[in-house]
Amino acid sequence: MASKADPVALYEKLVATLPGVERKGDTIPYTSVNGHMFSNLMRNGRLALRLPEDAREVFLARYKTTLATEYGVVRKEYVEVPDALLARTAELKPYFAQSFAYVSAMKPKPTSKAKPKPKTTPARKTTPKPARKTRPK
Repeated sequence: MASKADPVALYEKLVATLPGVERKGDTIPYTSVNGHMFSNLMRNGRLALRLPEDAREVFLARYKTTLATEYGVVRKEYVEVPDALLARTAELKPYFAQSFAYVSAMKPKPTSKAKPKPKTTPARKTTPKPARKTRPK
């Protein structure tokens, strides 16, 4: 019985095909550019690849696969890469490059949220208020 190839090793081999792209994430390996993720290994060991609509439709039909689903949510821009295709780096490489190009064209996300500056009000001079006069009953 043949053992299944290590998806992380196959993913790293694919990532190495694009100079300047690095694999991130310790528990959930992924790639991103300008703050946008464009691929990741899902919990089930399958690769999810973010593709533009036209390429996504071609990929889904050609490889008879589906949109990626994780935690019960369909990820509309991501296709699930079949295990056999993940093992064929040369065949998958153009799709990976297309995914990178698609996300690279997106507006960069801010690197971190700017923290709101604390509101400072000028110190007021406080003068004691005069005692309130009470009306006799």
